[in-house]
Amino acid sequence: MITSRRRRNLSHAIRYALLAFAAFILVYPFLYMLSTSFKTRSLVLGDPLQLIPEDPTLENYAAVFGVENFARYFLNSAVVAVASTVLIVLLSSMMAYAFSRLRFPGKRILFTLIIVGLTIPTMMLIIPQFLLARDLNLLNSLPGLVPFYVGTALGFNTFLLAGFFESIPKELDEAMLIDGAGPWRRYWHLALPLSKPALATCVIFAFLGTWDEFAWALTVLNDVEVRTLPIAIALFQGQHSTSWGLVFAASLIAIIPVLIVYIVFQRYFVAGLTSGALKS
Repeated sequence: MITSRRRRNLSHAIRYALLAFAAFILVYPFLYMLSTSFKTRSLVLGDPLQLIPEDPTLENYAAVFGVENFARYFLNSAVVAVASTVLIVLLSSMMAYAFSRLRFPGKRILFTLIIVGLTIPTMMLIIPQFLLARDLNLLNSLPGLVPFYVGTALGFNTFLLAGFFESIPKELDEAMLIDGAGPWRRYWHLALPLSKPALATCVIFAFLGTWDEFAWALTVLNDVEVRTLPIAIALFQGQHSTSWGLVFAASLIAIIPVLIVYIVFQRYFVAGLTSGALKS
C-alpha cells in the first residue's frame, strides 16, 4: 500500500521530470546553435544530439568577422535600436503620464483607440507604411526606420506604463502641485524616478523589438551600406545551400547586445511587467 509520503515524493519526482524535460526542449535549440557554430562545414549536418564537437574550431567566427560590411551591419542595427528605444521609452512614458494623471477632452476615447490599435497585426500595416515612407522620402535610409519602429511600439508601451503610473499615490502629485510644480516637473521628478521597473521593462521590449526586426527593414532597405544585422544574417543563406556554421556564429554574436540589455535591466523586469499587467 502506497503511503501519503510516497505519493507526495512520487508527485514531486514527476513534476521535476516534466520541468526538466520542458527545460531541455527550451534550451536545446540554443545549445545546438552554440555547438554548430564551433563545427566545421563537413560536420555541421552530423549527429544533432552530439552537442560537444569532436574537433571544435573558430573558423566560422573568423569567417563572420571577415565578411565585408558585417561590422557595419552590426553598427547600423545598434544605432537604429538605441535611437528607437530612447524615443519609444520617452514618448510612451509622456503619453502614459498624460493618460493616467491629466484631464483633457477625449482622453478615454484616445486611450481606447490605442488599445484597439494593439489588436491590429503589424504585417497588415506594412503597405500603408511603405507608401507613407515613400511620400516622406524615408526609403532606403537608417533614419527612415526609426519613426516606424517608434510608431509600432508606442501603443503597447503606453498601455504598460499607464497601468504603472496609476499605482503611484495621487497624494504625491497633490503635494508637488501645492509646491507649484507643473505637469512636466511632476512627470520628470516624480513619475519617472518611481517607475524604474516599468521603464526597464519597456527598454527590454523596445530594444528587443527593434534589434530583431526583419520584415520592415527588408522591405525599405536596398543599399548594402544601410542594411541591418538580421538582413546580413539572412544573406548567409545561399540559393542552393546554407552555411549553417556561419549563420549560427553570426546569430550568437547578434544576441550579445540583447543579453547585455536584459542582464542590466532584468532585476526590474518581472516587477515592471506584473505591475503593468495588474493595474491596467
